[in-house]
Amino acid sequence: MSGHGFHVHGPHDHAVEHAAQHGSDSFSNNIAVMTAILATVGALFGYLGGATQNDAALFKNNAAIAKTTAANSWNYYQAKSSKQNLAELATSLPGVDAQMQAKYKADVARYESEKAGIKKEAEKYEAQSDEWNEKSERALHTHHQWALATTAEQIAISLAAITLLTRRRWLLSITYVVAIVGFALGAFAWLHVDPLGALFASGH
Repeated sequence: MSGHGFHVHGPHDHAVEHAAQHGSDSFSNNIAVMTAILATVGALFGYLGGATQNDAALFKNNAAIAKTTAANSWNYYQAKSSKQNLAELATSLPGVDAQMQAKYKADVARYESEKAGIKKEAEKYEAQSDEWNEKSERALHTHHQWALATTAEQIAISLAAITLLTRRRWLLSITYVVAIVGFALGAFAWLHVDPLGALFASGH
């Protein structure tokens, strides 16, 4: 094994190497340049896809934290409800004097007031959890769009390599079409546009 390590060649590396060693015509040079551009764009799409995947995971984690906090608040709410019920029961027990009844009634009113605040807090955290989940779903959908765009560019690179090696010019048209599809998917991801979703929505 070499002390310098090893390098795994991608399809665009072979295409550019072939153009450099076996041809200097404009066809080969154009393919080599186009392949290098596609590789750069594909790498950018892949980076953006990874970033949105990380965002989706972060948002999902925030949603889980908010949901747990909401659950804790609801448990606290239930505990206050139990204490309120006991205080209400105590006011109706026989043998309870007026002073104790007044105290229990005050406790009931206090628990009712505390419950209102706790309920408001629990609902706030539930709403936050829903918002984080929606953000996570949107980020994950964008990640899938970036992934499709990256895949399209990788296919275009492979087609460009085959075109260069076989010199089949009709393959070049297919390469252009696939590359353009990849660019379009990348644009949709960048603009947060879902053409299929919009199409289905308009159909209803």
